Amino acid sequence: MAEESAREKTQWPELVGVDYSTAATTIETENSHVKAIKFLVGSPMYLNFDPRRVRVVCDTQDKVVEMPYVG
Repeated sequence: MAEESAREKTQWPELVGVDYSTAATTIETENSHVKAIKFLVGSPMYLNFDPRRVRVVCDTQDKVVEMPYVG
């Protein structure tokens, strides 16, 4: 199990610029242990670390503007 989770992705720089729905699907497909959570750029975020959450920061047109990452 530990060996399997060591291979799971934890960040997705290639998703900057794509739409949120595509990013969320990609993230949750590539790492089945996480859930993509959308945040509007400039809005408050959870400060606690959650290994099952991927922060996806989007603009008002739902485009990813920062590298999504686990946390």
